[in-house]
Parts: sequence; structure tokens; C-alpha cells
Amino acid sequence: MASIANVRRALNSAPQVARGYATATSVQVPAVLHGIEGRYATALYTAAAKKQALEVVEADLKQVKKVVEKDSKLREFLDNPTINRIEKKSGVQQMLAAGKYNELTKNFFDTLAENGRLYDTVKIINSYGSLMSAGRGEVQVTITSAKELDAKEVAKVKGFLAKSSFVTAKQTLIVSNKVNPSILGGLVVEFGDKTIDLSVSSKINKLNQLLQQAI
Repeated sequence: MASIANVRRALNSAPQVARGYATATSVQVPAVLHGIEGRYATALYTAAAKKQALEVVEADLKQVKKVVEKDSKLREFLDNPTINRIEKKSGVQQMLAAGKYNELTKNFFDTLAENGRLYDTVKIINSYGSLMSAGRGEVQVTITSAKELDAKEVAKVKGFLAKSSFVTAKQTLIVSNKVNPSILGGLVVEFGDKTIDLSVSSKINKLNQLLQQAI
């Protein structure tokens, strides 16, 4: 059975894990994540890999995220810095007791409570999801448009990226469309650490800069 001590050891070794290796069993982490949420997610990924429970923990975290996003009072509870850590740990244990969660998941949230990091719950879950996607060879692509794109338009952009030098044959594109009227028109495509800004607002800003330099 996974213990809190195992999770703590993984957390302590998180900087090394983030560089692509773990301690005794040499777990290969598929991506390097930065920030405190990246360290925690990497530590959890490493611990889950050692227990061959990557997918189980992923499913647990998705369920926790759904619960947190639907329950505003729970979000306030997790984010409230005035609630002491013992009370937060008890509250999280009650939440997890309501579902069938893996022991590793339960112990990890105990550790978050003890370390005063429950307010980073959603960020850590998202980071863990990024690691799982990277491990499956998935590339998350966000297409921002002024109006919602139809399926054909999304497929066209996806096809363009798939044929580009930015994506390898072994990678799978996971595309989502985000609407932001402030870009006025055109598209902003984000994938990995790259951004292709073809928005009208960007072109207007560049034009304004050229006009200011000319004056």
C-alpha cells in the first residue's frame, strides 16, 4: 500500500524527477514542468508510475477536478488561507471518502493539506494531465478565434499543424477552440511552448507601433 512517506520522498526528489529521472526505480518523466504545481505533479506521476497506477490516478484527479469545479463552497474551503491545515486535511479526507479513490491519490491530498498547498489543487491536476498527455504523445492545441469555429475549420488548422515541422509523426494533436472576441478576427494557435498569432488585433497593434515609430 502506498504510504504518505512514499509521496513525501517523491516530493523531496521532485527537482531531480523534473530533469527526467527518479530515485531507485528510474521513472522516465515525459516532460519537464516548471513551477510548484509542476513539481508536485511530477512527484505524483513518479509515485504513480512506480505503483503502475498512472491511469488510475489520472481518473481520480479528473473526478476531483469535477467535484471542485461544481462546488463553490469546496473551492472556497481549499482556497481559504485562514483555515488551519489540520481542518483542511480532515475536510479533504471527508471529500475523498465519498468516492472510490486510490490510496495513492488519498495520501497525495493528505500531503497537499499538510504542506498548505490545497489551493493549487486544480493547477496540479492540470499539470498531471499534461504529463499524461505527453506520455501518450499527445500535443494540446488551443485555437483562439473571435467566433466559434465549425468542425471543418478546426480540421483545416489541425491538418496544417500535422504537416508542419512542429509536430512529429508519432504525436497526436488534441485540439480545442477558445472564443475571445477581443482578437477581432483571425486566429491565435497555441501548442506546447509555441504561439502563432494571426489575429486582427495583433496586426493592428503592429501597425500602430509602425505608425508611432514613423512619427
